[in-house]
Amino acid sequence: MMGEETQSLHLDEGLSVKEEELGQAEGKMNQVEDEQPEEVEEEDEEDEEALPHSEFLDIFEEGLARLVQDPLLCDLPIQVTLEEVNSQVALEYGQAMTVRVCKMDLEVMPIVVVQNAMVLDLKKAIQRFMELKQQREGGVKHVSWRYVWRTFHLIFQGEKLDDDKMKLKDYGIRNRDEVTFMKRLRKK
Repeated sequence: MMGEETQSLHLDEGLSVKEEELGQAEGKMNQVEDEQPEEVEEEDEEDEEALPHSEFLDIFEEGLARLVQDPLLCDLPIQVTLEEVNSQVALEYGQAMTVRVCKMDLEVMPIVVVQNAMVLDLKKAIQRFMELKQQREGGVKHVSWRYVWRTFHLIFQGEKLDDDKMKLKDYGIRNRDEVTFMKRLRKK
């Protein structure tokens, strides 16, 4: 019997030693698991702190400049907007068209609108084009577009584009057609 007690003691001791080792191993695993996210979080915080906003913008603009060198996007300015990129892609896929709007000073504005655009869409695209141009070049800060549309007409092949809800296609305007920005004549 004594031998059996000694054997069970050895088994119990062995089991308790194994349980201790298992407990220590689990503790180490939990410690490693707990440490990993903290290390990752610390690295993320260090990365965020390492790049000030101005440096991040510089890196972003450099990447954007490389992207704009692509043959598909080479017509876009360096300070391109998402709207301009989307318009250029839509042009390439045939989902949009370019309407060339000629101002009285003979400047031609390439305005991109969707294929089924209405006159109002063209007017809004002209406004956006001019706002972006003014931001990039400086100049007039505010334009009264209500005044502009009361003072000027858009004309295509001698016909005024009076109805804002009419589609450009209904006027016969297609890709790369020219629309003139002309001052209204006073009524007497």
